[in-house]
Amino acid sequence: YGASLVNSLPLSHNPISSSAPVVGILGTGDFSRSLARRLVASGYIVLVGSRTPKRFVSLFPEEAEVTSQIDAASQADIVFIAVCPEHHSTLSDLKQALAGKTLVDVSNGLRISQYGPSNAELLADRFPESWVVKGFNTISAWSLQMGPRDGSKQVGDNSKAKISVMELCRRMGFIPVDMGLLSSSLEIENLPLYLFPSWRVPVLGTLALFIFFYLYNFIQDILQPYVTAGKNFFYKMPIETVNVTLPSVALVLLSLVYLPGLCAAFLQLWLGTKYKRFPDWLDQWLTMRKQLGLCSFLCSVLHAIYSLCLPMRKSARYELLNLAFKQVGHIYIYIYIYQVLLQPSSTVFDSQNVRLICHYHPIGMDLEVQVFLYTMPANLLGHFNYAVNCLHVQSAPWVLSGVVNSGL
Repeated sequence: YGASLVNSLPLSHNPISSSAPVVGILGTGDFSRSLARRLVASGYIVLVGSRTPKRFVSLFPEEAEVTSQIDAASQADIVFIAVCPEHHSTLSDLKQALAGKTLVDVSNGLRISQYGPSNAELLADRFPESWVVKGFNTISAWSLQMGPRDGSKQVGDNSKAKISVMELCRRMGFIPVDMGLLSSSLEIENLPLYLFPSWRVPVLGTLALFIFFYLYNFIQDILQPYVTAGKNFFYKMPIETVNVTLPSVALVLLSLVYLPGLCAAFLQLWLGTKYKRFPDWLDQWLTMRKQLGLCSFLCSVLHAIYSLCLPMRKSARYELLNLAFKQVGHIYIYIYIYQVLLQPSSTVFDSQNVRLICHYHPIGMDLEVQVFLYTMPANLLGHFNYAVNCLHVQSAPWVLSGVVNSGL
């Protein structure tokens, strides 16, 4: 794919003169091909060194000369070492040809390393007569081909060699950044290995909170009824339990967004100055507030989606129908009681109606209250009290059944 992309893109470059700088590349991988194309487009004479030149000629632009490693090392002023670090030993025969020249190490490690030496330092030890500059390792092969103007970090012990590499980087269209001496190369090699470093703690904290609240709700709503009463509520685990867990996580994360600001303000008042540095833990907490807020927003959005999905289940529709049929009985009771209150003298006190009222026993109203409603004159009860009681009786079954708590 890399070779086809290199050959398919149009090559618009500056005219190459006989006095143009000569740049060598040792290696024929994807990065080497992209680097050669970018160097040619920037007006450099490119020599690609390979142990088998004829095999890789077709993979490089026509303007780049693919030759042997010794020829590329001898003729070039700046040499890119685009070889895996474990294969640097194969370049030992080029020590004399590379003496006094600038070597650019573009390699990265396979894993994050906290202790040295770095690949660039090992390369400098292998070629003590050359000047090693660490650079271009934070730029991908895709960036070299497609042309984004990213930054390239360079480190090196020789200022002249580092300036020449920075000038080359600037001529290629990138922004060079001087990161100090070669001893800082380990930090640069670790940069491409970090995956969203500022998101690590917020994401892990969100997962930990979700697991905690999910286990708590599982024990309280599912496991405890199953052990004590033998009720099987395990069907709630994938949707309802998750839906109850998400808002708890969102609220805790939202509190963690505003809490460090209060802690910082309290600490400044306690110390009596704002110029003293915060502790490391508080400083890191303050810098991750944006990530915590976005995680809280994500949990809130998921909770809203889950809540909208709850009424779509068949069990929820059946529950709605059952409640609707029950409300029909309640409506009949309201009409009958209202008739008794308005015309108590002409209404017959039917025992069948009393049994019906007891069957649809309103929440918060016992039988004595119902008898009191029947016997009390209408002008003392008042239409307002009756309306309030009807509203309470109408809404209480929905709350008690859990439909409102489930998202309705």
